[in-house]
Amino acid sequence: MATSQRVINFGAGPSALPDSVLEDATKGLLNFDNTGIGIAEISHRSPEFTAYLASVEALIRQQLNVPSTHSILFTQGGGTGQFSAVVLNLLARHRLLYPDLREEERNLDYVLTGSWSLAAWKEGVRLGGGKVNVVADGRRGSEDGKTFDNVPGRDSFRFSENPALVYYCENETVNGVQFKHALSDGDSQEEKEEEEGMFPFHLLPKDQLVPLVGDYSSSFMSRSIPHLADHAVIYAGAQKNIGPAGLTILIVRNDCIVDVDTAAQLGAQPVPITLSYKTLAEGNSVYNTPPVLAIYISGLVLKRNAELGGVEYYERVNRRKAEMVYECLRLGEGKGVFKGYVKKGSESWMNVVFVVLGEGKEKEFLKGAEERGMVGIKGHRSVGGIRISLYNAITEEQTEKLVKYMREFVESQ
Repeated sequence: MATSQRVINFGAGPSALPDSVLEDATKGLLNFDNTGIGIAEISHRSPEFTAYLASVEALIRQQLNVPSTHSILFTQGGGTGQFSAVVLNLLARHRLLYPDLREEERNLDYVLTGSWSLAAWKEGVRLGGGKVNVVADGRRGSEDGKTFDNVPGRDSFRFSENPALVYYCENETVNGVQFKHALSDGDSQEEKEEEEGMFPFHLLPKDQLVPLVGDYSSSFMSRSIPHLADHAVIYAGAQKNIGPAGLTILIVRNDCIVDVDTAAQLGAQPVPITLSYKTLAEGNSVYNTPPVLAIYISGLVLKRNAELGGVEYYERVNRRKAEMVYECLRLGEGKGVFKGYVKKGSESWMNVVFVVLGEGKEKEFLKGAEERGMVGIKGHRSVGGIRISLYNAITEEQTEKLVKYMREFVESQ
């Protein structure tokens, strides 16, 4: 299919990639770095690929200002794999720091804002090894007490004093809930960070290296990461903003790369070797075969990002895209055509979720979008409705086309 025939993919993942990147990738599939070997065929330990891997790491480090206190690792298993890995690695760290504590004295703190943080919490409960707490729950702020439609109020957060980990999901892909972002204008940084809807970094335990874990799978590289250096682990599946499915990117604070085998001798749960951050770090992310093709395409995306202006560029563009769509959503709500799922102040820049009111109207809306070359907007099977994903590869022009259709649909009802 020629480029001119491509549809606009508003899907939540695997997601759209820039046309120019896909065109460049086809060249690498045949001949990577003038080796005469395609990228999908080349050894992951070849000097050409290991040099490329180092360049991908450098692009991430530069664009997100990742300090030398943190390592950047590449692995497989997606965000779901990290639900397990963060528990096992950080419990091992906690065991090494506090070998005499009983399991019930080791706290794992989870902030619940949607389906993915709920899944992470469930995995923490399943693995055990400590007391698994819900330190804030967005459902308590909903009208029915059951729906994830808001970021919990900061007064509801109750962190443990010495947790083994503190987990949060920055953007909930299914539910369309995201922590607010402190922009560079307006109030001072301190004042902005204490606003409702922000993650309450100021409430975390003081005077310790807090084992803060941020799941950034669906917002990675879409805007800056606040307090990045204070995180123990940040992870992201590549299949939203960076590249194809199969690659998971980790930013791990070096004190959290621990000897899990020594921890196991002290009573911690054994960590599978490919989930151990120490294994990944010491093996320079090639202990076993990584997702070579996904890394290659992600590197092409990151190189293009840098040429456009990096995270700062996308932060501006993504803000404008989201504002366009939400303005049209509000128009549709006022006309009784659309109804948003998420409370104001908690809406995601990346995933706009709503329902189309009226018998058969959702099907009509989806059909009209497809006829105009826009696909992937049906909501997640667990919640239904409409979900429009505005990842980095979606341009402002494509967003304008969507908004134009939404307005036409509203006016036709």
